[in-house]
This record gives sequence, C-alpha cells and structure tokens, in this order.
Amino acid sequence: MWCIGELTREYHVCMYELLELYARPHDPREPTICVNEKAKQLLRPARKPLPAKPDVPVRENYEYERAGTCNLFVAVEPRGNRRLVQGTERRTKTNFVGFVLRLLRRGYARARKVHLVLDNLNTHFRGSFEEVLGANTVASLLSRIEFHYAPKHASWLNMAEIEIGILSRQCLARCGSGEQNVLAAEVAAWQKRRNAAQYGIEWTFTRRDADRKMSCHYVS
Repeated sequence: MWCIGELTREYHVCMYELLELYARPHDPREPTICVNEKAKQLLRPARKPLPAKPDVPVRENYEYERAGTCNLFVAVEPRGNRRLVQGTERRTKTNFVGFVLRLLRRGYARARKVHLVLDNLNTHFRGSFEEVLGANTVASLLSRIEFHYAPKHASWLNMAEIEIGILSRQCLARCGSGEQNVLAAEVAAWQKRRNAAQYGIEWTFTRRDADRKMSCHYVS
C-alpha cells in the first residue's frame, strides 16, 4: 500500500522537475542515477540445518535468532541498464559520501555531469560532502553532480525504489544469512547477473499523466 502526501506547490514543482528529467533522451555523458538505501535485518538459524543428501534437500528449523542489521545502498541508472549495490554496517553521512564517491570514480569517471536523484534524508545533501571531505577538497566533485530531490512523502518518484523492490524479491527474500559477508556475496552475484543481462527501467509516467490523475488535488 502506498499514499501521496499533500500536493502542495512545492510537491508538484519537484515532481515536474523529476518527470522532465526522466523524459530527457539518454545521454551517457550526463547519466541520471537514482539512489536510495534499504535496511536489512540479519537472521541466523537457532539450530544448525541438516545437510542435504541424495534426493533430500537441506532441512532448516523455522526458529531463528536476530543477528543485527545492515544497510544497503542502491544506485540504478535506469536507461544505462546498470546498478551498484553496496552493504555497510550503518548509513551515516560518511557511509553515504563514500558510496557516492565510489559510484563516481569507478562507474562514472568519464561522465561530464551526473544527475543524482535522492530523497530528503538528512545525509543526502551537499553539506554532507563538505562536512566529510572538506569544502575545498569536494568543490571539483560537487561541480560534476546535479542534485534532484523527490518531494517529501513521494519515494515512488525515485526509481531506486523500483530496483530495491526487485532486489528484495529476487535476492533478499531468500537470503536469510546472519552474516553480512554472505549477504554481500549474494547481493554481488544478483547485481552481476542483472548488469550482464542489461536490465533497465522503462519509466512511462509523464507530467501530463500527473496532471490528469492528480491536478484536482493540487493545493493552491
């Protein structure tokens, strides 16, 4: 179940900006990359599973023990058919800045400018980069980033949520390990398969669709 927050002018101006960004022709020199995080609870079996035998699968007890949580950063370039997922113990400013640095230096080092789509989490702003890296150090980096924000209570406009949903169904739902390194290996294998298959996201919801469906609820 999902809902849309109050459709203020601020809301639909931000929505228009994102929908216009998504409608632009794909340009590898200025890729649009959507980023978000997902918390993952780590679980381990309360009893050791019985190993598989010929014609008998592994048998596991239904009881489990909580083994803490971890965070997954997810970045997806919908039209470039690429994604990057990285696990961290937490989701602090330092973790977020480190993830974006890795994204820009490894995957998009040749990009002239990166359009970064984010939600309004307090770590997702320019100030985080300046605080972690220093204003002088980060100036050249920030000159390559154009920040775009989904309206508050409108995560449906961030395509990273679509990718996170696929990750949850195809990988996380069946990975019940209580070890973060095992989870990281499962996620890396999933990421490699999807990138090799060149899966992208086809976004079809336009500004005209938004006005047709929601304009009667816009707050003057």
